[in-house]
Amino acid sequence: MIVGCAKEIKNNEFRVGLTPDNVRSYVAAGHEVLVEHGAGEGSGFADAEYVAAGAKMLDAADVWAGCDMMVKVKEPLPEEYPLFHDGLVLFTYLHLAADREQMDALLQARVKGVAYETIAEADGSLPLLAPMSQIAGRLSLQEGAKYLEKTYGGEGVLLAGVPGTPRANVVVIGGGTVGTNAAKIATGMGANVTVIDISLKRLEQLDDQFGGRVQTLYSTPANIERAVLDADLVIGAVLIPGASTPKLFKREYLGKMRPGAVFVDVAIDQGGCGETSHVTTHDDPVYIEEGIVHYCVGNMPGAVSRTSTIALTNATLRYGLEIANKGLEQAVKDNPAIALGVNTYDGKVTCENLADSFDDVDYVDIQTLV
Repeated sequence: MIVGCAKEIKNNEFRVGLTPDNVRSYVAAGHEVLVEHGAGEGSGFADAEYVAAGAKMLDAADVWAGCDMMVKVKEPLPEEYPLFHDGLVLFTYLHLAADREQMDALLQARVKGVAYETIAEADGSLPLLAPMSQIAGRLSLQEGAKYLEKTYGGEGVLLAGVPGTPRANVVVIGGGTVGTNAAKIATGMGANVTVIDISLKRLEQLDDQFGGRVQTLYSTPANIERAVLDADLVIGAVLIPGASTPKLFKREYLGKMRPGAVFVDVAIDQGGCGETSHVTTHDDPVYIEEGIVHYCVGNMPGAVSRTSTIALTNATLRYGLEIANKGLEQAVKDNPAIALGVNTYDGKVTCENLADSFDDVDYVDIQTLV
């Protein structure tokens, strides 16, 4: 198979889909690898390293046109839609439930879209989402703490406080990988931390994990509202794989919250869990709505690109090699995790949660197509 890797063009996205070490693995397995000039520079990987690993360096259009499988990090942007071709396997984060235009473009071009975020193992784990969720969760506290500073429009609160002053209150909505990592950093920084989740079993696990150092609350509208109104920093960490995120952070909360409190919506890739959320960029990461600072950057881990690239490609390589070695169709038959990752195939939507996000989209089981 001919494997391609194009440079990311999303605003301030410095990650790359393949490292030189990944290229070596594909070449060793008998595949040809095409990499766009400069693709790895944002993560500290020079073109010469890719060439030494066995890659052929080309311009973007030639990489897209020449590859059977494109390995990326973020979803393609409209400028890249004309580069799609029938039968292309696109292996990347897609987040289609929040992007109807992209979904339609993939369907029209009959692209085989394999989404990192919906590949799921038998135990329910999301192995290609986990590393970026870990980073996003930890980074959410780093960014949230910064935007609590008065110079950024925040209320001027130090998370840990100092002796004689109160600690900041941090509320994490969602106790999955993002929420757990956010809570870990928040407790480490000395804040008062509350984690809200709909799973009592998960709350029990978090209580054990943190030794009672975090307050756990069952997710109800009343509990969310009470916690949020007393919060200095709220982290939105809600996820339904492949589907739009429920809006648990309500507009009505804003006027009752502390002026200058910060809301970091990590779920913004899937539409966000805040009614007042809209996507921002690293160039212009925050906006203030009714006195509350909103941080809604759609590619948060891109800010720590080298760490993120290495963590992500450590996880994606095994699945990418399986697709390249067997072909997507055989990989889908052999590996249920990869089958769950296929969101679009032959002009049809093959992810049930994605289809359920739109009233006029039908779901087709991928196994009936391969």
